[in-house]
Formats: sequence, C-alpha cells, structure tokens
Amino acid sequence: MTTVTFMMAKDIEHDHGGDVALARVIFDIAAESFDLRAVCLSNHLATGDAPRISADGRVIRVPKPPVRLPALIGNSVRTRRSVCHVRFDTDDLVRTLDDLDGDVFLAEHSYMAESYLRSTQVDRSELVINTVNSESLVWRLTRGVPGILEAKRILSDELRVARSASAIGTYDLEEAQFYRERGCPSARWIDLTLPPGTRADADADVPRLVFMGTRDWPPNQEGFLEILRLWPRIAQGIPDAELCIVGAPKPGATPPPLPDGVRDIGFVEDLDAFLGTCRALVAPIRTGGGVRVKLLDAAGRGLPVVGTTAAIGSLEPVFGLTAYDDPDEFVERARAFLLDADLAQKEGARIFEANAERWEQRIPHQAVETLLSRGPVPVDH
Repeated sequence: MTTVTFMMAKDIEHDHGGDVALARVIFDIAAESFDLRAVCLSNHLATGDAPRISADGRVIRVPKPPVRLPALIGNSVRTRRSVCHVRFDTDDLVRTLDDLDGDVFLAEHSYMAESYLRSTQVDRSELVINTVNSESLVWRLTRGVPGILEAKRILSDELRVARSASAIGTYDLEEAQFYRERGCPSARWIDLTLPPGTRADADADVPRLVFMGTRDWPPNQEGFLEILRLWPRIAQGIPDAELCIVGAPKPGATPPPLPDGVRDIGFVEDLDAFLGTCRALVAPIRTGGGVRVKLLDAAGRGLPVVGTTAAIGSLEPVFGLTAYDDPDEFVERARAFLLDADLAQKEGARIFEANAERWEQRIPHQAVETLLSRGPVPVDH
C-alpha cells in the first residue's frame, strides 16, 4: 500500500482552524486507500500536552519554532526566500523527514514543501502540494504596503515549490488554472465537500444570522468588520433581528463597537444546537480562503449561505449558490432570510440534499484519491 505523509504547520490532533479541519477530512478520506501518517509542527510538545509520536504512531510532532523576526528577516535575505516560506522551514523538520520511509509527501500549504526540498526525500519519494489558500494574495490584500512588497516574494516561492511537485491541489478552480498557465500542468481543483452533519432546522422564532470565523486570520477579521458595517441596513425595521459572531477575536485588537442586535459570543459549546437557531450564515469576505470550511460546514448542516464571490469561490456551481458582491444585493438577500423562515428552511434543505448526494456518490473521495495517486488532471479542472 502506498505510504502518504502529510506535512503540516499545525497539530492535526490538537489545533483548530479551517485549514486543519479540511486537512482532517482529507486525511480520513485518504486513510481508506493509503497508509497514512502526519508530521506536524507543534507547540504542544513544549507544553507537554502531546507526545512526540502519537500512541498509534500516525502523528509525529516536531517543535514549532517561535517567531523571531530579526532571525527570520536574516534568513530570508540569506536564502532569497520570503519570510513566510522561511518561517516554516526548520532543520528539525528536515532531519525528521530524512529518517522516514514513504512514497508520497503531501505539503499542506506551499510553504510546508520547503523542508522537504532540503531533505533526502527529494531523491526517494514524490511531492504533492495542497496550496490550501494563496498566501501571496492574503498578504497583498490584508497587510498594507509591507504585505504588497512581500507578496511578490511569496508568489515567487509558491511557484518555485509548485514546479518541483508531482501534483498540486487547490481549493479554488481559478487558482488551479493560474498554476497551470505558469508551468504547472498537474495543478487541479480538489472537489472537496464535508460529510453530512446534523440538519439545521432554521425554524427559530428569533430572526438570527451568524458570522463564523477565527479572526486571527486576516480575511476573517476583514469580513467581520464588513458585516458590522452592513448590519444596521440588514436589520432595519426587523424586530428582534440578531447577528451572532462565532469564533475567537483577533488577538490584541481593540474590539469595535457592536451595532444594536449584534452579539460577539466567541466559542460555542454545542455548535449543532446553536446553528439550528440561525436562519443563514453570512460571509461578506473580500479575500478568499479563510471562510471556505465554514461554507462547507453550513452546507453539510443545511444552513443557507449569503456570501461574496471571494467567500463562495468554486463552491458556487457545486451547491447552486449565488454570489452577492454588491453590498445592496447582499443586504437584500440577508434580509430575505430574516423576514422569511420558510425561505430559509427550503434553501437549507436544498443545499443539505445536494451535499449529501455528493458524499454518497463519493465525489470528494475520488478527488482526494486522484490527487494522491498523481492521476491525470480532469479536463474541466
């Protein structure tokens, strides 16, 4: 059986976030056809929360180095790579990879390919990259002038490592096309959705919308501020209208004033029960990537979605969604769900059934298996 090793910047067993959630889904799907393990950069070794090697031997942890900006900048200058890519390239990780036997090594995020490319695995195995999201795009749109300057170097690194890979997977169809046009013919869209979850009823008496996302990720913070700006127009004239914000706030950020009807509730103990009280998920995201797993989760629960093109991305045709990039249209669609519980129920049932049918047809399974076996790129991907 082919052995596949995931290389991750976070701990697959202990960390959270959209990228980890999707990695777990891919890991579980791949376990049906491949012999799997994960090598993770982890903060949990230093705290004693996790052993170096898990009890089943499937997770190997490497200490995640702290951020020391002067050293990162020096290393970046010396190696002519972006700060983003040198951040996750460690000698400990290289040594760990050197000692492993394996057929395929999957880098979750492009920057996780750097240590592989310095290891002896280059001559012994094949590299597959799941880009997850375009770091160069995120830096360019969310980090001001320094981000614009660094984004060029990140993009150069992303293309360099991609051209060293046997196969490249992306969560966005346009991103896959971008790589193919720049000398990476193996780039493909990972047609991934989540397994069906607990069906949201969407019949609560309270007209409630929800925004979900951990706000230490810049696109989520950006979307959070945008929904606060739009909310007074969405809620205007609707008695008891609520907007609930789920997810940890941005560390160190001064909390913005919340308009009437908005509750920032952070972590939710029973997410299934809570989402069953919401009419729709709102995602006015301007920079793609951060919210994708939240939309997939909403579809798996049958929760309607009001999102922009950046939020919905390649999921638009998958679930028959409409993107609302014009603020007026976004406001109008969000108000429609607040005003009409029956509309929310019908739309929720539609996307729930669409998601369940895809899972039953094993479309996500085929996408993962084809990527890891380096199969041919479908014509439309």
